[in-house]
Amino acid sequence: MIDLYTWTTPNGRKASIMLEEVGLPYTTHAVDISKDEHFKPEFLKISTNNRIPAIVDRDNNMSLMESGAILMYLAEKTGKLIPKDLDKRYRVNEWLMWQMGGIGPMLGQVHHFVKYNAGKAPYAEERYLKEAHRLYGVLDRRLAEREFVADTYSVADIAIWPWISRFEWQTIDLNQYPNVKRWYLAIAGRPAVQRGYHVPKKVQDIPMP
Repeated sequence: MIDLYTWTTPNGRKASIMLEEVGLPYTTHAVDISKDEHFKPEFLKISTNNRIPAIVDRDNNMSLMESGAILMYLAEKTGKLIPKDLDKRYRVNEWLMWQMGGIGPMLGQVHHFVKYNAGKAPYAEERYLKEAHRLYGVLDRRLAEREFVADTYSVADIAIWPWISRFEWQTIDLNQYPNVKRWYLAIAGRPAVQRGYHVPKKVQDIPMP
């Protein structure tokens, strides 16, 4: 049994979608970041960086923070959604790291400046929107010749997809990126993704372009 500490954010949804995909039983603990629940002492014992998601694996009493590390751990634990072949595995890791180093931080800045603080910092808005479009372009080119980012559906797709699901927050028209749109819709149609998206609660339907 896995204890999942999470909220309705792209990083939180990575973990819940992964758990649904691999079929591990888990108990959800909502950590409402809008109420600063991620700063509570009991949560800090699990996630030193006071960020969701975090998990506790009761099988070995192991706690783990950071969404990318959680995805890798669950993939290794179950032997699912990560290739056994070394070259293919590192291709998956490459795109997982791309999400963690680019898509997540940069689109997060778009959310901060464009959605929540529009007009307060025009330079920052322009800078991060430009980078968002660059990253969408990278993803679109990658998906031009393959179904998923590392050929087969993997933790890399699960890491990237929840951030793309906020394309409206990013003022991105997915029609500009037809390969991303095709990929996005294919993943949105997966039952495990549909279940995991609404953990720990349903906020809205999965956005559709």
